[in-house]
Amino acid sequence: MDLDKIMNKHLSRYFDGSKTIPEETIQQLLKFLRSAPTSTNIQPNHFIVLSTREGKEKLAANLGERFADNAEKILNASHTIIMTTRADIPAQHLDAVFGKERADGRFPTPEKQERWEYMTRDFVSLRNYTYKDTYHWMEKQTYMVMGLLMMAAAELGVEAMPLEGFDPVTVDKAFGIRETGHTTTVLLALGYPDVEKQYHTPISRFESEQLFTFA
Repeated sequence: MDLDKIMNKHLSRYFDGSKTIPEETIQQLLKFLRSAPTSTNIQPNHFIVLSTREGKEKLAANLGERFADNAEKILNASHTIIMTTRADIPAQHLDAVFGKERADGRFPTPEKQERWEYMTRDFVSLRNYTYKDTYHWMEKQTYMVMGLLMMAAAELGVEAMPLEGFDPVTVDKAFGIRETGHTTTVLLALGYPDVEKQYHTPISRFESEQLFTFA
């Protein structure tokens, strides 16, 4: 990965609609996304992958009036992922996580698995009843896996652009997302840049002295 190149480029805001990400590359990215870590392995996400014209048009039409400018970006992207997060953590979700861990043999002994389950239930209870920030905590997991996916896309030569300009109510309704116990957190458009609309000016970030404290 060429970190210098990544550090000194703008995110692509406009895609070349004539270019499509190869299926093999998309499958690599989805495999990577599936493997991305989350706190306590909570895995609070479901991802809706839009690759067809119909799917992208449906999303573009339901962004909300004030976010209509983002429709072009979605329509020209090769793929757009609707990244959703669970609204809460029902007991059956935790049971499903633990059941999969046991089936996969995540821990070397049953005792370690049992200890992990106890600690995870306690941590989730802390989020629910003490911090009262369960959904916010799960949203942070969504952004974490999105950041990892963006780096993986860069490694494979794919541009990735996060989009927060949308109305989650209309997007959720259009795709029946809330019926699954989830809600839309962020969108990630993937594709290849429209070279005529790329920025080649310097990026603008605070100086290191303002950002870092060493102790």
